[in-house]
Amino acid sequence: MATAKPAAPMPLPRAAAFPRILPLRLPGRQRAGITGASPPPTTCSGDTGGVLPARLQPNARRPLWHGGGFSLGVDLGAARTGLAVGRGITQPRPLTVLKLRGQKLELMLLDVAQKQEAGELIIGLPVSADGRETPQSNKVRSVAGRLAVQAADRGLRVYLQDEHGTSVDALHYMISRGVKRSSRDDKSDAYAAVMILDRYFLSSGQGAQIVLPRQQELQDKLIAKPRQDADI
Repeated sequence: MATAKPAAPMPLPRAAAFPRILPLRLPGRQRAGITGASPPPTTCSGDTGGVLPARLQPNARRPLWHGGGFSLGVDLGAARTGLAVGRGITQPRPLTVLKLRGQKLELMLLDVAQKQEAGELIIGLPVSADGRETPQSNKVRSVAGRLAVQAADRGLRVYLQDEHGTSVDALHYMISRGVKRSSRDDKSDAYAAVMILDRYFLSSGQGAQIVLPRQQELQDKLIAKPRQDADI
């Protein structure tokens, strides 16, 4: 199906099974395109303004009484991954630093999200000062893509959020909170995740990008209205 091209197309890996990463607003079109032979799924349809369906909107853009629950902030690193949790009405708080990689890390992230009653994971995306993506960006996108497939199976959403400068912000925040110098290195990743969430909530999720699995049945799980929201 021919559709208008997005204003700023984002190159995607060639693997057909890799999830699609979409900005929250899709200017100038009503339906998001999809790489491959299958037609665009209805879960990516927006209204006339190009807005994603309500169930795909991030918590930062939802009223607390209408599904705006907890969010898990994730600062992915080569050896350590910092986690934080927040709900938007208060300052996010650091949780822990994981020293896991690969599938063990991905499963642990999902377990922590569910334990914290978070409906979404906000993963920091490394970019340079001028907004360009870096080699590390591709690695994070790969992890986010795999994670999105497993997360959707549990009804959880995955978003990418610009994390440029959050490490420096985390240091200043730790100092302001009185975190001892000897403890800062061990806690820095968790506080970086706090800064990722803080930026996400302050911008009302405007800069976040949703990561959607290509499998239609998984998209259906995300778009389906939960029973507790049926009468809202």
